[in-house]
Amino acid sequence: MADAEARIKELEAELKKTQYNKATEHHFGVVKAQIAKLREKIEKQASKKTAGQGFGVKKSGDATVVLLGFPSVGKSTLLNAITKAKSKVGVYEFTTLDVVPGLLEHNFAKIQILDIPGIISGAAAGKGRGREILSMVRNSDLVLILVDAKHPEHYKKILKEIYDANVRINQEKPDVKIKKKAKGGISIGSTVKLGISKKTIKDILKELKFNNADVVIRSKIDIDQLIDAIEGNRHYIPALTVITKIDAVSEEQRKKLIKEIKPDLVVSAEKGEGIPELKEAIFQKLNLMRLYMKEVGKNPDLEEPMIVRKGLTIGGVCRKIHRDFVKKFKCAKIWGKSAKFPGQIFHKLDKVLEDGDIIEIHIT
Repeated sequence: MADAEARIKELEAELKKTQYNKATEHHFGVVKAQIAKLREKIEKQASKKTAGQGFGVKKSGDATVVLLGFPSVGKSTLLNAITKAKSKVGVYEFTTLDVVPGLLEHNFAKIQILDIPGIISGAAAGKGRGREILSMVRNSDLVLILVDAKHPEHYKKILKEIYDANVRINQEKPDVKIKKKAKGGISIGSTVKLGISKKTIKDILKELKFNNADVVIRSKIDIDQLIDAIEGNRHYIPALTVITKIDAVSEEQRKKLIKEIKPDLVVSAEKGEGIPELKEAIFQKLNLMRLYMKEVGKNPDLEEPMIVRKGLTIGGVCRKIHRDFVKKFKCAKIWGKSAKFPGQIFHKLDKVLEDGDIIEIHIT
């Protein structure tokens, strides 16, 4: 494993020295494919060693959010501020040695917030229980990247550890289909203008052991996204970047931090600054919405909405209530944004619902 890690550093150093342009595109592609192959080798070896290990926290609520940052970034203080948890707080590093859960209740949603141990540089390679920590990130619905206002240099380090752990934050999964075949070489079809030459694409595929395959590309991608699509083991997770302890720096430093890092929010958990805004940002970033169920002949239950992800259809609601509702579905009456008028009747299950809709399901 040490040899593979050393080789990765050599290849990364080589890329840093080389300016990326059309002439060097092919070289970049092949070298990055080599790095990906070495990382996969390391990951397989590490998985065998850490099999069965982990923090063993059961997901609960409508969604799970993890607080990710370096030690002493203020995760525990923030958890206590946005939930009713009582995570241990200390002024020394590594106060949190296990996962501490809390519950954020906002807009009727019950959101599990996990205060996980701080990461350090090299976490993705296993340092400081890094693999277990980043495994929590991979299994979350949202990651809050916390950056100490006094240590902005940690931000890029956190992003690197996340990336090296095969997590892609705030990215859409590339629309690339790769089908292996017995012979015939590599054929490439696309519905978009390719930003990478077909020769580069073919040689990246060959480097990653795809010698015969049909490839269809339907979204604009770069070399990294192509490799992600080939590897197929990436996790695409939304993220919010939050600068903590903002009260500890001057107004001038605050402006500089905001300009450099471009955070989604700045907060001071101790002073309460930014906490209400953070709660709402978490709800919105999770893409949650509220639906109110109405029984036939009765008033809707406006006290206990169903919390779901945006984009849910009538069919999705039926499946959540009971699987037989899809088979027995007759129609649905809807009051709210997705209806042209109150009580509009819909006969199709693929009707997309909107936040605040009241829905009455009729079955046979």
